[in-house]
Parts: sequence; C-alpha cells; structure tokens
Amino acid sequence: MNKEEKKRIALLIEYDGTNLVGWQKQNNGNSVQGEIEKAAKILFKKDCIIQAAGRTDAGVHALGQVAHMDIPLENKLSKKNNFYLVSAFNALLKKTNIKIKSIQNSSFEFNARFSATKRFYLYRFLSRSAPPTLLKNKVWHVRQKVDIKSMKKASIFLIGYHDFTSFRSISCQASSALRTIDKITFEIHDDIIEMRIEAKSFLQNQVRIIAGSLIKVGTKIWKPEMIRNILKSKCRNLAGETAPAYGLYLEKVNYPETLIKPTWDSHFQSNECVG
Repeated sequence: MNKEEKKRIALLIEYDGTNLVGWQKQNNGNSVQGEIEKAAKILFKKDCIIQAAGRTDAGVHALGQVAHMDIPLENKLSKKNNFYLVSAFNALLKKTNIKIKSIQNSSFEFNARFSATKRFYLYRFLSRSAPPTLLKNKVWHVRQKVDIKSMKKASIFLIGYHDFTSFRSISCQASSALRTIDKITFEIHDDIIEMRIEAKSFLQNQVRIIAGSLIKVGTKIWKPEMIRNILKSKCRNLAGETAPAYGLYLEKVNYPETLIKPTWDSHFQSNECVG
C-alpha cells in the first residue's frame, strides 16, 4: 500500500505475557504481534504489519505498550471512529490475554520504536515467606526480607551515562553497551516492592539483570558498593542473575507531542439516559 491508500494508527496495548512467547512472532507459540496481526487481517481483509516500541520477551507483561499499524483506507472499518476500532479488535482478541486500550490517528512520521523519547519499566518483587497465589506469574517471589534503603543506595551508581556491558545479555546484539538511565525509584506496598526504571532505550535483559543484581543488595548478600564495582568491571559474569521475566512490565512509552497525543482516550462506552 502506498500512502494514498492507507492511514497510520497508534495503538496502546495491555497484555499478560504468561502464556505468550513474547511480542515478536515465532513458530513455537502465540505472540502479541501475531495475535494482533491475525485480528487485523480479519478486520481489514489485508495483511497489516504492527511495529512496537519494545519487543518484550516471553513472560514479560505490558501495561502501556505502544505500536503503530498502517490500515487500508478502502476498508469501511478504516472510516469508523477509533472507539469502534478498539471494540472490534478486542472482540477478536477476546480469548487472548491481549487487549487494545486505546487507538489514535497518527502521521506517517510516527514510528512506535524509533520515535520514542523515553521508556518506563516496572519490576515487582514479593518479599515474604509464603508464595504468591493471586500474583502468581506477576511478581518475583523473594523469601527473604528486603532492605529497600540499600537497594536505593546501590541504584544511584547506575544513574547516568555508562557502559552497561555487565548488565546486558551475552547474546545482546546492540553495537554499543553505552546507555543513559534517567531514573530508578522504589515503592513498597505491603509486601510488594516496585522498582521503576526510566531511559530512552535499554539493552537486552538490562532491566532484569539490574533487578537481579539489586535484589542481592536488598537481601544483604552484597553491599551497595558492589554495584559500582560490577559496572566498572564490564563483565556480565559478575552481575546478578537475570530476574524472572514474569516480574517485569513495560509500563509506559513517551513520544514527542508533535507526533501523537500524550494522553490516550479511554473510549468509554456511552450510557446516556433516554427520555
């Protein structure tokens, strides 16, 4: 399709990654990309490729994944309002753990991956002896008491522009390990510890390796200064384990306001009184 035959939409997506092979289409199971593209083909009668801000791994969840898709103008659905499109997509995604939260029109200059100015990730720990029930596959269960003050102190060493070789997967294909982490914060809600981390972009498994390293500080296995030493070493083997995928959430993605609206419509169903 050339530009005259299509329009670009931006999608805000939520999913439970528990039984998914990740964002990207693969031959060994259901993926977020694959399920949404199957729904799009039913709706628009053509193959529509969706591209995301972040290609999350198997088991990783999303509260605010953003993606873009070009849809054909010749199809009647393309002329419907975005609330109708959201409802149509979600009707076809009913049996999946994937939902479209909102859709907005965008220019062709908008690219969900390359236009992103900041990505926000959340990692959740459960600090108690009893394993999770309602939060199974949604938190990393840590049986020890966690010292959040020590984790905060250790996280300071990671803020800023650094070589994060120690905190990326050995299979990471990025040409450079240089990245800038803007912010790391912690919150406690009863026995749940939430770590939030912000950056324009991340290396493969970077957030999970940071989580796996900081929890060693929180459980008193390491002193906070160990994180500084690991960062300087540029050696993956010295860092902590790669934390489980199921504790990680892609929470939000920011873009320039000139490309898409910063606030997404909720698309509430109208229940206006009659008479």
